[in-house]
Amino acid sequence: MGLIKRGINTKLPDEGTLSVRLLMSISVVQKAPTAMSTVIIRKAAYDYQVIRPIVFEMLASGEAPTIDAGARVLIKPNFLAPAAPEKALTTHPLIVKATAEFALEKGARVQISDSPATGSFTKLFKKGGYAETLNGLDVTVKPFEKTIPVDVGEPFGTIDVAKDAMQADVVVNLAKLKTHTQMMLTLGVKNLFGCIVGLKKPEWHLRAGVDRQVFGRLIVSIFEAVGPEYTIMDGILAMEGQGPGKSGTPRELGLLMGGKSAHAVDHVVCLQVGLDPDNLETHRSAREMGLYDGSVHIDGDLTILDDFQFPELGTLTMGPERLGRFMRKFVIQQPVADNKACKLCGECWKYCPAEAISYTIRGISFNTNTCIRCYCCLEVCPHAAIRAKKPLAGRLVAWLTKNR
Repeated sequence: MGLIKRGINTKLPDEGTLSVRLLMSISVVQKAPTAMSTVIIRKAAYDYQVIRPIVFEMLASGEAPTIDAGARVLIKPNFLAPAAPEKALTTHPLIVKATAEFALEKGARVQISDSPATGSFTKLFKKGGYAETLNGLDVTVKPFEKTIPVDVGEPFGTIDVAKDAMQADVVVNLAKLKTHTQMMLTLGVKNLFGCIVGLKKPEWHLRAGVDRQVFGRLIVSIFEAVGPEYTIMDGILAMEGQGPGKSGTPRELGLLMGGKSAHAVDHVVCLQVGLDPDNLETHRSAREMGLYDGSVHIDGDLTILDDFQFPELGTLTMGPERLGRFMRKFVIQQPVADNKACKLCGECWKYCPAEAISYTIRGISFNTNTCIRCYCCLEVCPHAAIRAKKPLAGRLVAWLTKNR
């Protein structure tokens, strides 16, 4: 791994792969240029005496939002599904607590909301440790329910977004550093996809999820429509492997990161885990849309990992059209079930936007012709019974291609 000291400026090159060697050559400076986004990196642990001052530092920094007395502050964590904090599925409750306390000290009215992919909001709040951690704080806690139509621009037009998110005076985005089988990583920008309520999520997966580039642009468009004022990234206990659900593997990184620009935060996270930021679809879409120029000032120590485990991204189409059915069934990556672990709870087939999952008393199966490889099933499975796997023929093709 490589270590870069605090106070550096970097801008992504317009072409080529960003390498550790390039990063290590960046000069150290004391102050960030005015136009450059700042991302704060701090070492941290899940200890409130450690987390609270870091969160307060971030939210009181020069780029942080102004929170006036009486302002409506919406805190948007990553509430994917009911899970204990050590599973690394959701934003840790201590980070939510520190953010809420900061806003309350400013005299704000604080609401904590999200739209979980699976499970009840009440169960998530209890199992995730939020009920106990936030006990006694004067905050409103509820799931997103009502929506309002919002024009997010071409090619998507008007879509329904959580009313509470659009009408808040300040939105604070509390993301979780996790891998994502469809989008590589789910970070600050993608966390705002949670402002799409309930079953509207899989509907948009069906409409845009076949094309990862289109889906990335959709996510960025939703993010820009909501417009959070500040993003804090929980990378203390991150997730690698087949995330973002229970099939992923928790990994301790011991980091909190924050910045006004979620694009800049995501940029720095990519560097942190050894990924070229332009390989993150939401990042590339933001650059193509002119929303972020790749310039960032890093306040903190950036340690570049060389062994972070990324998911193998699946694709829907591959090869000539006439061979599409064969390729989908025997070559390209697809969801598979461990029927011994499966409890037939129904979460996967209820959530599947393509209605590609069938089931019998013996287990579930996938229609490879209609499956759009959005991997929502893997994401929402509460028993880690679904994983993404390339068939034997696909693995053979990959091996031959690699070793030819």
